[in-house]
Amino acid sequence: MPFRRFDFRILAFWRTRSRRIWFALILTWLIVTVAAAYLAGATARRDASAELGRQSEAAAALHAAVLRSELEKHRSLPLALATDPEIAQLLDAAPGASSEAINRKLEELARQTRAAVIYVIDAKGQTRAASNWRLPTSFVGADYSFRPYFIGAMRNGRAEFFALGTVSGRPGLYLSRRVDDARGRPVGVVVVKVEFDALEAEWAASGEPAYVVDPGGVILITSVPEWRFRTLKPLDLASRQLTLADQTLGHEALTPLPFATPDTNRPSLIKAPLGGVERDWMHSRAGTATPGWTLHLLTPTRGAVERATANARALTALILTLIFGVGGVLLRRRQQAVARERATEAARIELERRIAERTQDLSDANMALNRQIEERQLAEAAREALRDELVQAGKLAALGQIAAGVAHEINQPVAAIRTQAETAAAYLERDQASKAARPLQKIGDLTARIGAITQELRAFSRKAEPRLEAVPLPQAIDGALLLLGGRMRQLGVRLVREKPPANLMIMGDRFRLEQVIVNLMQNAMEALEDTPAPVVTLSILHRGAEIDLIVADNGPGVPADIRDQLFTPFVTSKPNGLGLGLVICRDIIASFGGELSLRPSPAGAEFVITLKAA
Repeated sequence: MPFRRFDFRILAFWRTRSRRIWFALILTWLIVTVAAAYLAGATARRDASAELGRQSEAAAALHAAVLRSELEKHRSLPLALATDPEIAQLLDAAPGASSEAINRKLEELARQTRAAVIYVIDAKGQTRAASNWRLPTSFVGADYSFRPYFIGAMRNGRAEFFALGTVSGRPGLYLSRRVDDARGRPVGVVVVKVEFDALEAEWAASGEPAYVVDPGGVILITSVPEWRFRTLKPLDLASRQLTLADQTLGHEALTPLPFATPDTNRPSLIKAPLGGVERDWMHSRAGTATPGWTLHLLTPTRGAVERATANARALTALILTLIFGVGGVLLRRRQQAVARERATEAARIELERRIAERTQDLSDANMALNRQIEERQLAEAAREALRDELVQAGKLAALGQIAAGVAHEINQPVAAIRTQAETAAAYLERDQASKAARPLQKIGDLTARIGAITQELRAFSRKAEPRLEAVPLPQAIDGALLLLGGRMRQLGVRLVREKPPANLMIMGDRFRLEQVIVNLMQNAMEALEDTPAPVVTLSILHRGAEIDLIVADNGPGVPADIRDQLFTPFVTSKPNGLGLGLVICRDIIASFGGELSLRPSPAGAEFVITLKAA
């Protein structure tokens, strides 16, 4: 009887211990699951916020780039117009002089550039010409001497000012540039007003509210109209930088936004109302080309952070539940002495199998990665070889087109050599050796000219590895003109060339640069086939560390439908062209660290080769 009580005591002890173990296991599972789910949620929230922040930063940088592009496009207008002699002549004339021609020019220029209005103000502040001269709201005759952009331009040479129009009441950025006469005296100001309606509409269509803030914290450009002229924080009206005198604003103008904008350059999550509903946004900012202007972008989270947090917590809870469930099963098996060894052996075998499979997977992945690397290297080598072949093919194609002109250049010296040889022979038959010396000397000069032409052909046609070095730009131009001189004379094309200094050096490869010049001049000559009095102009602009070589013609110009895709492979306006010549030329100039571009021109085409000065 005592033995049975002892057995019952032992059984009760083991049952109590088993219940305690299971209770501890469940309690541990609850604590670990809650803690791990919280940590996983926090990590997932941080990672999702970081990813959303990177996307928002990229979008803000893209918006800022579009804004910079729009501003830079219009900043060149007042600079170009300030040097227009017709505008300077109008401003130098007495008030009342005819300005119809300038009005028409400004009207057409505003239409082409999509500027809101372009106008010319004399030194007294009176508008002498404007692009809106036909409209009832014409600026012609208006006095703008009080406007800050006029005062700043007359004082400093240029000015930029954002404000509402005194006539239209529409906001915009005024870009002004002073006009000086031939004696350097200021005679007036050229003003271009830029409105951002199209840009704001594009931002609004993206679904990401954006706004641009000036140094004083006032919103100038925004995709949300009701935010315009509001501020990031309460504004001291006595020190605000936006001048709004004599202008009517909404009742909420110069009041803070209904949400706080983070004062940090790093992306941040904020809550902001839009359309009457408060939502979560990722805020980021980016600088612009205008000093002091900052672009702010709100990217909608669309619940991504909350979803990532909830998914991470649920997945963590599920994994830990599975882990602890497995632990419970193992614990149960541990209580069974016979099954314990089997479970341990099975677990060991399974572990070894998984390790072997994982090792094999890693080995296979490593081999696949090595194959991809080798294939990539082979593809890169093939691409480089193909590019060199395209450059060489471009040379040979150019040689084929200039062969007739070169043959004509050689035929003339050969005919002259024959004539001089016959003359020398006649003198020698008469025993007049002194007179025969002059024809023989001319034969030597003509032979040297033929040798120079053929040497240029051989050098131009040979295939060589590109090598960047200091190259005299005049020699490269002379080499190209030596190849093209005969063809230009055959086609009756007149060359207007600005003779550069002999020591003007650039970084590049001479023969590849000659290929680019030959290609551009051949394109110009082909475009001039139906043009009366065809002219090709070569000019050079030295800009400090960069040198521009400009190839221009007076032909019909580049069609507007292919202008934006001109440097895309297989895009051409020639009936039998392949569309690869300009692509090859652009790649060659890019390999020099330069740029090949098409510059807008009122007549004909104007290509600019920008090279680094040596």
